[in-house]
Amino acid sequence: MNNKLPTLIVALLIVFGVISQCVFIVHQTEQALILQLGEPKNEVYKAGLHFKVPFIDSVIRFDARILDYDAKPAEALTSDLKTIVLDNYARWRIIDPLKFYRSVRTIPNAQARLDAVVYSQMRAHVGRYTLTEVVASERTNIMDSVTSQASKQMKEFGIEVVDARIKRTDLPLENQRAIYERMRAERERQARQYRSEGAEEATKIRSKAEKERALILAEANKQAQIIRGQGDATAAKIFADAYGKSPEFFEFQRSLDAMKKSFETNTKIIVTTENPLFNSIK
Repeated sequence: MNNKLPTLIVALLIVFGVISQCVFIVHQTEQALILQLGEPKNEVYKAGLHFKVPFIDSVIRFDARILDYDAKPAEALTSDLKTIVLDNYARWRIIDPLKFYRSVRTIPNAQARLDAVVYSQMRAHVGRYTLTEVVASERTNIMDSVTSQASKQMKEFGIEVVDARIKRTDLPLENQRAIYERMRAERERQARQYRSEGAEEATKIRSKAEKERALILAEANKQAQIIRGQGDATAAKIFADAYGKSPEFFEFQRSLDAMKKSFETNTKIIVTTENPLFNSIK
């Protein structure tokens, strides 16, 4: 009995080894191909338990999830002949493992091919727009179009491009200073223009205000002269009416006023009693 136990264990190990060579498991995040003597079979194995011929078939697995590829920044030329540095990335997945294995075989090879396709599409689409359009208004359209065109080109490699995006756009270092200087000069020109337009508008407003002021003052002076004339006429009429009621008193009052004004000064006056000033006193 004791002699049979090691033999049984060895037999079980051999059976387990053979079974392990016949069975393989594909996880939910994977898809697999079977290589028979190095040549892939025309079947893609999804998640689950599968069988293969031991020692003849080998299993190669591919990620079924969406993969990310971050490309190195590269230069591109816009339609207005401005050089910009594009920093982009792509999200992709393997949709046909058989085509993928026969064309590029590995993930690094696929990423190299993807980098060339996405960059060529980015450069071609950026070249259709100006720098301002690439940075602002047409950025989304460019990325959507690049995604569509790159996905079409990569289908022959069993790859689908899910998304291609521009992370940021920069100017080459040698061009940044010149661009900034032009931007500053343009802003200074606009500032001078705005100040000139503001000064012109201020002059117009002041001129209009001075004109309105002159018109208001002229109208006010006119009304004042009219009122003053009416007042003087009324006063003259009142005086005339008052003096007309007693001419002797008016003459007496006027002579007293004249004497008062004459005597207020320190000047000595020598007159005779026959002077008309004394007529009222007499």
